[in-house]
Amino acid sequence: MKHVLSTALALVLSTAALAPTQALAQATVHVVIGRAPPPMRHEVIPEMRRGYEWAPGYWNWNGRRHVWVPGHRQRTRHGHYYQQPQWQQDGDRWQFNRGGWRRGDRDGDGVPNSVDRRPNDPSRN
Repeated sequence: MKHVLSTALALVLSTAALAPTQALAQATVHVVIGRAPPPMRHEVIPEMRRGYEWAPGYWNWNGRRHVWVPGHRQRTRHGHYYQQPQWQQDGDRWQFNRGGWRRGDRDGDGVPNSVDRRPNDPSRN
């Protein structure tokens, strides 16, 4: 039995090594805690270079306490938009949405493009 378990573990680890992005894409970790995050910190946003977007700082949870993750520039991804990490309150619990790059169209006009940073303009329809 011990040999079967070690073989199964080796198979899982080797599969993850061969396709790490696929293994990571399937791993979803939900953080739900009973403590509100501290107030957001003020950050000075540097001037953006073409092809980059600002990813604002946020409070992460390290298993024991909230830890500030500072904002930073991220290279934009064609056909994607950046969703900021955020905490959402549900009664007396707090759930963390890690955010990240999402495929699609932020302004809902059916065209993923640089205009997606602004709400739709009804006069364009």
